[in-house]
Amino acid sequence: MKNYVIGLDYGTDSVRAMLIDTENGQELASNVSHYKRWKNKQYCDASINQFRQHPLDHIEGLEITIQTVVKESGVDPSQVCGICIDTTGSSPVPVTKDGIPLALTKGFEENPNAMMVLWKDHTAINEANEINELAVNWGGENVTKYVGGIYSSEWFWAKILHIAREDEAVRNAAHTWMEHCDLMTYLLIEDKDLKSFKRSRCAAGHKAMWHEDWNGLPPAEFLEKLHPYLATLRGNLYDETYTSDLVAGKLSKEWADRLGLSKDTVIAVGTFDAHSGAVGAKIGENTLVRVMGTSTCDILVGSYDEVGTKTVRGICGQVDGSVIPGFIGLEAGQSAFGDLLAWYKELLLWPTEHLLTASTVLNDTQKEQLREEFSDKLIIELTKEAEKIPVSNSLPIALDWINGRRTPDANQELKSAISNLSLGTKAPHIFKALVNAICFGAKKIVDRFEEEGVKIDSVIGIGGVARKSPFIMQTLANVLNKPIKIAASDQTPALGAAIYAAVAAGIYPNVIEASQKIGSDFDGEYFPQLDKVAAYHKLLLAYDQLSAFEDPTIKTKQHEFSL
Repeated sequence: MKNYVIGLDYGTDSVRAMLIDTENGQELASNVSHYKRWKNKQYCDASINQFRQHPLDHIEGLEITIQTVVKESGVDPSQVCGICIDTTGSSPVPVTKDGIPLALTKGFEENPNAMMVLWKDHTAINEANEINELAVNWGGENVTKYVGGIYSSEWFWAKILHIAREDEAVRNAAHTWMEHCDLMTYLLIEDKDLKSFKRSRCAAGHKAMWHEDWNGLPPAEFLEKLHPYLATLRGNLYDETYTSDLVAGKLSKEWADRLGLSKDTVIAVGTFDAHSGAVGAKIGENTLVRVMGTSTCDILVGSYDEVGTKTVRGICGQVDGSVIPGFIGLEAGQSAFGDLLAWYKELLLWPTEHLLTASTVLNDTQKEQLREEFSDKLIIELTKEAEKIPVSNSLPIALDWINGRRTPDANQELKSAISNLSLGTKAPHIFKALVNAICFGAKKIVDRFEEEGVKIDSVIGIGGVARKSPFIMQTLANVLNKPIKIAASDQTPALGAAIYAAVAAGIYPNVIEASQKIGSDFDGEYFPQLDKVAAYHKLLLAYDQLSAFEDPTIKTKQHEFSL
């Protein structure tokens, strides 16, 4: 009898369900639901880097997408044997003692602090700085050492600490907090015991400083020094964590009825999108998988012999079993990748969005058509022109830190900059500089891994940028001076989640075998262009010089000079 599984992939803007055949990995149906409240920019304030999402966007999307793929595929619902959910992270959600998201309870329906705190929310910069200072001075073990030695404002404890201080009502009502991947998994299963619920090893290790060296989460004594609420919260969280090849529970009767599936459907332990994307792309030892979209996540797996307890400075964590059980998963990434180019596009479209509206030359229909045409063609035309520009020292130099820096060495207070401008600088020159910047940021991540003794034999690109922009991928291959294979699947995170589901359901014995059997093939490869590698190396040195302005002593001298 045929068996099918569903991978449910929660991205920043939408959720996708994908139903696949476990025998050959064939995608039988796929469906996307965009978050309507998020699309309307509800609960967000970009001026203070506040980005929140309402759990109803996620719950409604789950129901719509899974119902649709089951119906469109035409498969017997009883043959859907497993579901696994991947999400962005760290994206924690406050919940009540009954496991209900706080935003679904009376009085908190419109409170941004009761929503899911999205990965890109940077309102907790001060709290992250405080955690980092305490970690090296509190008198106990440095609990940041397995997350690169620097805790980020994008992560679990910093975000919760910020909201606990800012909103007493939320602090008093939030019995516990759950990562998004854990919450959505928990909502689907029958057993609602919060304490015994199987939390994601991936989320806990990379974002919440869970590690076996200190018996789980950071000690209550450490958390108490930050805020008493955090020490109390620790007792309402978890002790053990679980890899995503394991069963979290069976589908509840309520959700079996709502989705049209069987109560025998297995729900796997949740995971993060980048980690499942790496699995969907057939990651192997010493292979760097770059998940490239609005931001990036860079995923590696290493053996216990190679990595062991050796700590890698400035990354987003090294966790036993977070990607593939039996290996150490290592994560790095850039806070902005496609987002940097999206910012530039929005900047250039400002006249179209604001001046065109007031024009008396065109009617409303023509205005809208022209606006859409400009939006659709702008990046395409910039790319064509940028490709013609020689790689030379006359190019502008930009930093990719427009949303701070994730790795190496997290610092969300950093800002972007552009130098080497002249009267001859045109829009395509700046676009090329921004593409170079995101590739130089990627090079710094690769360099850090290799400096720390983690070998990288091959590179795989997945995600929207990898699939849609040959210009960026060729530039990246030149900057890294490494070939880059491109995964054929447009939806590797959903495919990876489906692979985890297939293992949890007992169809395959382990993640490696399942990934090799039903993971994505490759449909392209970019090789370094030797005549350009040296030229990009010279530009990288200029990027390093501009990066030096991160040095606080230089900032001080600049400030004194300006006075």
